[in-house]
Amino acid sequence: MGCDPIVLRRAAARLAGQRQRRQEELAQRRQTLFDRSPELAQVDRQLRGTILEVITNCLKAGTDPGPALRVIKDRNMALQDRQAQLLRELGCPPDALADVPLCRTCGDTGWVKGEMCGCLKALCAQEQVKELARTLDVENQTFDTFSLDWYSALPWPGEGGSPRENMEFIYEVCLNYAQKFEKFYFKNLFLTGDPGLGKTFLSACIARTVAENGFWVVYDTAVHVFSKFEEQKFAKNVEEEQEARRETRRYLNCDLLILDDLGSELTTPFVQSALYTLVNTRLTRDRRTVISSNLTMDGVRARYAGQTASRLEGEYRVLRFFGDDIRLKRSARL
Repeated sequence: MGCDPIVLRRAAARLAGQRQRRQEELAQRRQTLFDRSPELAQVDRQLRGTILEVITNCLKAGTDPGPALRVIKDRNMALQDRQAQLLRELGCPPDALADVPLCRTCGDTGWVKGEMCGCLKALCAQEQVKELARTLDVENQTFDTFSLDWYSALPWPGEGGSPRENMEFIYEVCLNYAQKFEKFYFKNLFLTGDPGLGKTFLSACIARTVAENGFWVVYDTAVHVFSKFEEQKFAKNVEEEQEARRETRRYLNCDLLILDDLGSELTTPFVQSALYTLVNTRLTRDRRTVISSNLTMDGVRARYAGQTASRLEGEYRVLRFFGDDIRLKRSARL
């Protein structure tokens, strides 16, 4: 499971902000309690002063302060009892003066023995959803809001069933793919069909669910993805090249890449090569990919190199959408 460096920086900044606010609130709370009880302030100074003195002396002597602190703690038991009593009289818990982290597992650092703590993972997931919201309507496009009512229950010409029956199957595949990500039987999906049938909607549903489960998700259009590959190769300056390289690394390394509207780009020899690199590299690294396109598999074979088409056919589960344009139906109801 990876993490977008940009998302990680934002999550770490939020964690640091939470830690700073907690420390500021503690300082304010301590001052308020000390103003209400001067004796409490005196007891606290005695306890903290003794402990600080022990640590200073041990550090000067080059010894472990742990044993000495335990002795001091026993000696200061009366002071600790008095402190607890004063806090109770003020209606406060015994740890009201202590710096208690929100996450006791990592102490609000976000890391435990070099591994990301669950608290930081949760913040990363939230930031990941925010990042997706820049390009997708992840608030409204969810599996819960997906409706089959837009799809006809009547048999569709040339098909073995109705659009609604077909979409029931596609919906279940996409839902299970998202909820069981990394464990689902199909690693990659290819959503194909005419415009306005729900391919982008279900792609957004998958993106949000997978991101909420803590995975690194990147969503982008084929036009923009291939433009970044082109900028990386033909950049006019170092800054442009570095920025494009960062973007292409995201496309190659993220846990899930959703490549929208394949076939809308101008298919040049360079794009052919870039698509093969993208598809093949992600397969080699065992990264999952969802591709949506108006092209059928016959169209893919006609448009792209044989090696690329072969990998898409062999490594992707093709889900074919058919039916009436939902966008036109919605417009007609307005």
